[in-house]
Amino acid sequence: MHFTSERRLDDGVLEREFTLGEIPGILWTPVAPSAPAPLILLSPPPLGLRQTYPRLVARARQAAADGFATATIELPGSGGRPRLPGAEQAVTDLRRALDAGERVSDEVIDALVLPLVDQAVPEWQTTLDALLALPEIGGPVGYSGGVISIGIRLAVVDPRISAAVLFAGSYVPRAMFEEARQVSIPLHVLLQWDDEGNDRQAALNLFDAFGSKEKTLNANMGGHTGVPQFAGDAAAQFFTRHLR
Repeated sequence: MHFTSERRLDDGVLEREFTLGEIPGILWTPVAPSAPAPLILLSPPPLGLRQTYPRLVARARQAAADGFATATIELPGSGGRPRLPGAEQAVTDLRRALDAGERVSDEVIDALVLPLVDQAVPEWQTTLDALLALPEIGGPVGYSGGVISIGIRLAVVDPRISAAVLFAGSYVPRAMFEEARQVSIPLHVLLQWDDEGNDRQAALNLFDAFGSKEKTLNANMGGHTGVPQFAGDAAAQFFTRHLR
């Protein structure tokens, strides 16, 4: 991990940009932690860190106020990273189906999501290795946001993830439902009821499939980007209960 920049935000949170091999990322740490801080991985949507930075830094500031460090990385195929093979065709096929008012096929969803999951999860694990080696970072570790299939896979394969806040707002391959049954950590799932790009019934079926004994569905009216502040507050309280 190589830090490329460092600055203090106006609330005192330390923001450091880094690279890990070819992967860019950002680490935020609380003002003056008295001990190694618990960590929350902030997984972005696949739109590029620069475009999603305002949302990410707002979540990082809230987490820092609660005593957590947070980190994010550029997902494969996003920002300036090389595009994933077949991704552009999958996006074209997705838009064609949506414009025609048709159901998005399983083949298109698989082509769009599974290659991203297969590459992103090992990258998150490598990033987590590097972050936990820093003296100011400790466990436990939570995961928040992003493409929900990435969160599912990471929760299954990495025992260091203790709790997760998942955003139901992306297409989910059928194969991920079987993986969801293997998830056992506490979950807090956010669902926007009128999300124009989400299959609501599929999101409800996925929530039902999760194997966790403790799982909460927080559903609110509104579109994809209309998550109310109190829903974010509930997610923050969830992490406080499980990571501190």
